[in-house]
Amino acid sequence: MKTILFSILLFLPTMASSVYDFKMNSIDGDVIDFAKYKGKTLLIVNTASKCGFTPQYADLQKLNDQYGSKVTILGFPANNFGSQEPGTNTEIASFCQKNYGVTFQMFEKVSVKGDDQSALFKFLKDKTGEEPSWNFCKYLVKPDGTVKFFASKVSPLDKQILDEIN
Repeated sequence: MKTILFSILLFLPTMASSVYDFKMNSIDGDVIDFAKYKGKTLLIVNTASKCGFTPQYADLQKLNDQYGSKVTILGFPANNFGSQEPGTNTEIASFCQKNYGVTFQMFEKVSVKGDDQSALFKFLKDKTGEEPSWNFCKYLVKPDGTVKFFASKVSPLDKQILDEIN
């Protein structure tokens, strides 16, 4: 019993001291160890395919194309707001590729708020005091561990995000 409890405690979200401590499944089911992003600036975005902000996929891809050497974009589909991401991971991946030519890293669908909130988004909420209030909220994570939150209405190409990246 003590061994099982100890093992569970090792993987609690509160144990992560850095975003680079996480391991999450890609949209294709591969485990991605965030340690590979250590030393990089990350833009973590909760996404949805049937939202008024969905065209931000195009801006995210443009940001990836123009600033990919300075920022790594990580997309996390979520169905928390208005059931605007009802698809399966396969359907979401196909939608992103077909409609926006997405080449940045997408992850499997997660919950970004509520009782079933993913450990990553709980960590980001704890770091910023902000959790997604709608689709396409953004967390900019600097290599030093500082995290800034940007609301859905802030475009990925907005000057305040670009200034942080540069």
